[in-house]
Amino acid sequence: MKKSHSLIFPGLLLRGRLLKRYKRFLADIELEDGALITAHCPNSGAMQGLTTSGTPVWVSRSSNPSRKLPYTWQMAEVDGTFVGMNTSNPNDLVEYAILGGVIQELQGFQTLRREVGYGQNSRIDILLENPSEPLTYVEVKNVHLKRGKTAAFPSSVTARGAKHMRELSEMVRQGHRAYIVYVVQRNDCEGFELAADIDPLYEAECRKAFENGVQPLVYACEVTPQAITITHRLNFNF
Repeated sequence: MKKSHSLIFPGLLLRGRLLKRYKRFLADIELEDGALITAHCPNSGAMQGLTTSGTPVWVSRSSNPSRKLPYTWQMAEVDGTFVGMNTSNPNDLVEYAILGGVIQELQGFQTLRREVGYGQNSRIDILLENPSEPLTYVEVKNVHLKRGKTAAFPSSVTARGAKHMRELSEMVRQGHRAYIVYVVQRNDCEGFELAADIDPLYEAECRKAFENGVQPLVYACEVTPQAITITHRLNFNF
């Protein structure tokens, strides 16, 4: 039986409305029952379009008594669409989609490892291996920004992202394979593009990396308060 490739939330998510997001990792939220909470915001980016006061949001609650902030902001409702903004979820989503046979380009490997050291003090999100074959490096990026009908990345300047593109290029130069998978945590986009106006350096490094053999993949998700699932590939308008 094929393993489920959905990220299933362990408990019911709670609906509320955003009051404000501040200090990057904090969000004040009023839940539907009137309770006022401060939730952890697992996204350090600009989060354009998701942080307007009054935006409907969904949070999870941890049962771990040692957590200072038991609530985690998981998604927002924008223009009638659920948008996942938790940047820790895409790595799990890609792993599940690989193991579930959804990402066709990344099949046929005996071993999948996470967070393996490489490059200059970096860690690759997923490393795929077969005996006596080149390694396959898979970098994963979270996408929530939408412009018109097109998803875009990045939503803010990402020097770390540019560094990763250079390191993936180096892995290809050494004879290995390298992919970057953009996970669009929403299902209302018809394509994908790089936001060169937000970070021209990242766009330039991507262009070099793609010319050197790094392969980009873009996959969209079905996002609900019960689960997130990678569903289909999007065209990359590059």
